Order: sequence, then structure tokens, then C-alpha cells
Amino acid sequence: MSIIQKITEFNNSFVNQKNYEAFQTSKFPDKKIVILTCMDTRLLELLPKAMGLKNGDAKIIKNAGAVVSHPFGSIMRSILVAIYGLKAEEVCVIGHRGCGMEGLEPGSILDSAKQNGVSEDRIDTLVNAGINVSEWLTGFECVEKNVENSVHLIKNHPLMPENISVHGMVICPETGKLDLITDGYKQANSKKSNPVTM
Repeated sequence: MSIIQKITEFNNSFVNQKNYEAFQTSKFPDKKIVILTCMDTRLLELLPKAMGLKNGDAKIIKNAGAVVSHPFGSIMRSILVAIYGLKAEEVCVIGHRGCGMEGLEPGSILDSAKQNGVSEDRIDTLVNAGINVSEWLTGFECVEKNVENSVHLIKNHPLMPENISVHGMVICPETGKLDLITDGYKQANSKKSNPVTM
């Protein structure tokens, strides 16, 4: 039986037994926070539990590495929708120790793509169209620095309201321990006491 067959079979039982009732909530996050984190499998249940979150508490956005790589990409759009459309009032970027994006070399991804049937011609077409495939596939060197960079990009986005606190954390995927990298409350207070002058 395939994984999709197993999922649909389980789902039929889940719905018929009304197991969904324990998870019913509104689309608005009770704790008014949007979290950007990594898609790592170890964080699926660990992260919410380590933060004391339950279903309905937060909006959670996931990608490879908890990275905001483009100010007008889908991650930033999702964060802004969570704020303006879904009543989130804080943002938290959470990277993790031992992330697969840490030290990721684009060559290994491109080699794997070729081994899986993607021709060199296709890759060349992208490069000739002006797409820097290597840069696009490059990981990061330090998880803390990556979190700081994403926090900075979010906080300084032209559509981000000044009253939104943007925090940065790193979680240990073995223990669930969270380390605070950027305290968004302190950043907000320092901006108020040191206003930008034109």
C-alpha cells in the first residue's frame, strides 16, 4: 500500500470517528503570533510542545532553513497576510541546530538533480535566463546569523508595521531547548528611545 493510500484510509477513519472535533478552532491565532520555522521532521510536534502551543494558538510557516530569501517572495507575503488578514501581532523566526541548510552546497543539489534525470541543458537554460541557480540553492554558514538576517529583513520590510515585534530563536531538535537570539521587545523599545531622524 502506498503512503497516499495509507493516508486516505486513515483519514476516512479519522473523519468517520469525528476525531477532528478535538482540533476545531478559528483561523485567527489565539496567541496572535506567526512563526517561521524549518520544515525539519524533528520539529513537527516538538516545536509547538516546546513553546507551549496548541492547535489554534499560532500561524506556522515552514520552509527549508526558516529563511526569508526574498523580500517579496511567498514567505514574506504569508507573514504579512498573517498580520494584516489574520490578526497576528508578533513574528518569531525559529531556526534549529543541525539544520540541513547549514553549509549546504548548491553543487550537491545540482548533482542530485542530474542523477534524477534533470539535464545539464535545463540547468543551462535557467542560467542563460539570468537565474543564479547556485545562489538560489546555497544554504547558510551559521544558524544564529541566518535567524538574525531573516529577523532584520522582516522587521525592515516596507510593509511591516512598526508596532510588530519580530523575535529570533534557535531550537535544539533533540531537547526542545530554545535560545533567544533576537528579542523583538528590546528592539522595539530601542527604536522608540532612538527614533530615526531624516
